[in-house]
Amino acid sequence: MKVIVDRAKCTGLGICEAMAPEVFEVDHNGDLVLLTEVVDDARLDEVRAAVEGCPTEALRLEPR
Repeated sequence: MKVIVDRAKCTGLGICEAMAPEVFEVDHNGDLVLLTEVVDDARLDEVRAAVEGCPTEALRLEPR
């Protein structure tokens, strides 16, 4: 699966980073950085939880 970020919606709250720190990071400017766009099966559950937990609905998963 591939992570897609809608930068217009993302406010950099960091909930995704707390749920999947190997995939998401909020930098010192408050911008979301994807540490990887492609999510392997081992991290899929935590990334799905981060996507579902995003209060601004800025994240989604797509098949690659």
